[in-house]
Amino acid sequence: MTDVPRGPLGVLLVEDDPGDVVIAKEALKASRLKSKLTVVPDGVEALRYLRREDDYAKADRPDLILLDLNLPRKSGHEVLAEVKADPSLRKIPVVVLTTSGATEDVELSYDLHANVFVTKPVDFDHFTEVVKQIDDFFLSVASLPPK
Repeated sequence: MTDVPRGPLGVLLVEDDPGDVVIAKEALKASRLKSKLTVVPDGVEALRYLRREDDYAKADRPDLILLDLNLPRKSGHEVLAEVKADPSLRKIPVVVLTTSGATEDVELSYDLHANVFVTKPVDFDHFTEVVKQIDDFFLSVASLPPK
C-alpha cells in the first residue's frame, strides 16, 4: 500500500434511492482520500454514461462502478452483464452494492463477473463506513487498469 494516493478516484454510482445517494456522497466527502462521484438513477442511464452517449458524450470513464441491483428501466444484473460483455468497459471494477443478501443475487452477480458483492447495511453510520472502505481500498490498495 502506498501513502500517496494516485489522484481522485472516478466513481460512478448507479443508484435510484435518493437517501442512499446522500449517504454515499457524505461517506466519500468524509473519506481521507478524494473521489469524484457521478450519480445516475437507473440502468439505462448507466449504460448511456459508460458508452458516452447523448448528454454523456464528454463523460469521464469511471475507475470504479458502485452498482445497485434493484434499479428501474434496466436491472443491475442486466447492466453488469452488458458492462462485462463490452471489451471497452469490462476492465472497470464493479462493486455490487445492494440491499439484497439473497444467495441467488450473490451467485448471479459473480457469474456475471462482479468484482465484489456488498450488502448495504441498514444503519447510516455502518453504511457510511462501508462506502469509505470501498473507496479507500480501490484508491490506495488495489491496482486499477489504466483508462
